[in-house]
Amino acid sequence: QVQLVESGGGLVQAGDSLTLSCAASGLKFTDYAMGWFRQTPGKEREFVANAKWNEGKTTIAESLRGRFTVSRDNAKNTVYLVMNRPGPEDTAVYYCVAGTIFRPNTALMEDFPYWGQGTQVTVSS
Repeated sequence: QVQLVESGGGLVQAGDSLTLSCAASGLKFTDYAMGWFRQTPGKEREFVANAKWNEGKTTIAESLRGRFTVSRDNAKNTVYLVMNRPGPEDTAVYYCVAGTIFRPNTALMEDFPYWGQGTQVTVSS
């Protein structure tokens, strides 16, 4: 059974960095692209970032480039999302995802069959 468990969410002041982690189990980690989506109430889930299985390639949503970075540690079966200079607009539930499709410029929800339960990030101004 595949499990993706997010951690690191919470309340953060605008401008303070925050790192989310996602520990994966039940899958061969290096066969999967790992990434993040987010969702705010009343809106569709939005692609944030993902990292290809073992080539060091990453994709960041265009609007978040320069502030957010994604990385993975294949030895720990963990993917990370570093949020630099977050603002209130980054307040959302952040979901960890796993899938076998990696697109160079974006990602689609249907690319990822596995989803975590989500972790709430609230950025106060």
